Amino acid sequence: MSLIRRVAFLSLHTSPLEQPGSGDAGGMNVYVRSLAAALADHGVEVEIFTRSTSVGQPAVEHPAPGVCVHNVMAGPPRKLPKEELPELLHSMVAEIDRIRQRQPHGRYDVVHSHYWVSGVAGLELSQLWNVPLVHTMHTMAKVKNQLLHSGERPEPRRREEGEQRIVDGATRLVANTPAEAAELVSHYHADFDRIDIAPPGVDLAVFTPAFRAKARAVHGIRPGSFHLLFAGRIQRLKGPQIFIQAAALLRERRPDIDLQLTVLGALSGAKDFNFKSLVTAAGMDDVVTQHPPVGAVKLASWFRSADVVVMPSYSESFGLVALEAQACGTPVVATNVGGLSRAVSDGRTGMLVDGHKPSHWADALEALYDDPRTREDMGRAAAVHAESFGWPRTAAISLESYHAATGSVLVPPV
Repeated sequence: MSLIRRVAFLSLHTSPLEQPGSGDAGGMNVYVRSLAAALADHGVEVEIFTRSTSVGQPAVEHPAPGVCVHNVMAGPPRKLPKEELPELLHSMVAEIDRIRQRQPHGRYDVVHSHYWVSGVAGLELSQLWNVPLVHTMHTMAKVKNQLLHSGERPEPRRREEGEQRIVDGATRLVANTPAEAAELVSHYHADFDRIDIAPPGVDLAVFTPAFRAKARAVHGIRPGSFHLLFAGRIQRLKGPQIFIQAAALLRERRPDIDLQLTVLGALSGAKDFNFKSLVTAAGMDDVVTQHPPVGAVKLASWFRSADVVVMPSYSESFGLVALEAQACGTPVVATNVGGLSRAVSDGRTGMLVDGHKPSHWADALEALYDDPRTREDMGRAAAVHAESFGWPRTAAISLESYHAATGSVLVPPV
């Protein structure tokens, strides 16, 4: 039996109940919600604190047994740019403490914060409640600032300083991959002995490789067409522009290929990134279809309908989309960067591409088109590869981190 009974999750800048693929919602939302549910399956109660963003939101929601979400009233009841949230930190901390005082139990064993805004709040709450703070960065300012394009605004100095405070003050840090752990050490001088590596999981009951032909028919994918899919927020950092440019090059080289491109996602971040104009400029309007973000069940169906899922990201702490796509038996072509280099087994479950030169991406896609047997072999290997990344494993490693933070030990069942 675990000595950890109750954990407070902080996800202040985005709710785990938001639809991934739009606004600030992405893999982290899936991570927080799925990890909480998996911890609850281990007998740990999880209370998630996020900022309320609408007048009609209930104070408390219950997305899964043993998990509740507190919608914290702080600032105007509407969505705010995450850059404005630091100004609300003290009011959020005060309101979270008031909520805690109203709970029958009155305490938590651990605070687990997600993203830097929550981490700064977590530092205050861990001192106020005298409990350890465990923090997961998800992304880091210093890493993102190394990848800026011309004219893009860097992450603010305030964030870099906040992340340094978190690294210095948290009891434990959780990284998604060894590469992310190395970035914490090199950029923020983290103590490696205080870092735990917990790869994100995938819902293996939803993301399955069955019924691929049915999925193609449902989504109107023509027999014999080469269906390429991109799923994620529409922003430069995720590389949808590379996806379109590479496909346009492939089409120019190989007019014999019947291309179909699907984009699942909504605009996020900089408003000057006009994705539709980019598609038109590439002459790809007739083969590109964009859809809004979809829930997990529909997303799995879309993945099954694709021949290849393309992830030209400039930075990924892990790349949950790659894992979910592979669980559906679909090979992934991804950038050889960050967590993607671990999520995708190069040459076995997909291909890793160095850099973002569209011609290199077109080469990889052309090679997979010309070798359907390899595509099929990769798809089978991808589904097997994903099976080792279930959320129960992530929860078990997180529990070990919590025990290390509290100095407690696991008590074996009698």
